[in-house]
Amino acid sequence: MNIPVLLQHSHQHLLKGLLRTPFQRYHFTFPSSPYLGSGILCTQPFSSLGFHHTKWLLLSNGVKRKLCVQTTLKEHTEGLSDKEQRFVDKLYTGLIQGQRACLAEAITLIESTHNRKKELAQVLLQKVLAYHREQEQLNKGKPLAFRVGLSGPPGAGKSTFIEYFGKMLTERGHKVSVLAVDPSSCTSGGVGQSEFAVADMVDMFVLLLPPAGGDELQGIKRGIIEMADLVAVTKSDGDLIVPARRIQAEYVSALKLLRKRSKVWRPKVIRISSRSGEGVTEMWDKMKEFQDLMLASGELTARRQKQQKIWMWNLIQESVLDHFRTHPMVREQIPLLEGRVLSGALSPGLAADLLLKAFKDRD
Repeated sequence: MNIPVLLQHSHQHLLKGLLRTPFQRYHFTFPSSPYLGSGILCTQPFSSLGFHHTKWLLLSNGVKRKLCVQTTLKEHTEGLSDKEQRFVDKLYTGLIQGQRACLAEAITLIESTHNRKKELAQVLLQKVLAYHREQEQLNKGKPLAFRVGLSGPPGAGKSTFIEYFGKMLTERGHKVSVLAVDPSSCTSGGVGQSEFAVADMVDMFVLLLPPAGGDELQGIKRGIIEMADLVAVTKSDGDLIVPARRIQAEYVSALKLLRKRSKVWRPKVIRISSRSGEGVTEMWDKMKEFQDLMLASGELTARRQKQQKIWMWNLIQESVLDHFRTHPMVREQIPLLEGRVLSGALSPGLAADLLLKAFKDRD
């Protein structure tokens, strides 16, 4: 059994790639944000990733994609040199065997900005996904991993909870992996996009709150509360038991007023202590109850499918915007037009139209 793995990276591309990869383990992910941190946690064995119904032809001058109804792993690897094939096969074998060294090397490959390496990364992810599909079929169609996102303001005790909870899971025979999400913007303050990104990557979103209220929790937006499937009031021990109970009661009432995200699950509010261990076992029981209900109702599958679609369009948007910004005709005009917008000489709408026209007329 592999010991827990801790990954820290700022790029969401890595998270999206890895979280589609069926790690047979529990993945925790959380950022050390000045206002609100996030994270992800899952269970079960190492599997893989990619697009099963997509045929990729890799050529020396770039990548060409062809969509087809059915493909084979052999077709996925067309166009690779012998050296590239051996490299991808080595990483693939290491990943499905749970080798952490190959995981680290695969992360480096996935995060590379080199065009050819990005193409190789996609081939690797596709091979892993094909393997993952086979394993899920052997598992009667059930997911191989349970992904839980953890989020909370500073002082909520996220790191302490992860350590205690992770040890508890490994002692019970589970495999645990931790992914740390990039913290929220230090310029805007409050909650950034990382928490919403995490919520779109996990099966269950858990909000950790310290036993405090008022100004100390104002950094948490209502949207974050609405996304929570479970709220855990931490540090519920010693002199903090009374305020922890008060916060629990307040959030039980607050959640009743928010719209439900699920037809079969109503968000719960519990109290836990990572120091005494109080409530942690019960929290795990709630997580398993959530997983069972969501699986039985089909909502878990639907949520994952929706996430796949969101990730696809997010990647398209990022790629298109990057292509737009870096095009010579646009890049040359951006500083000038931004300056005119800042000075009030040009409206934002007209500036956008001019840049889009420059991009359309680039040929």
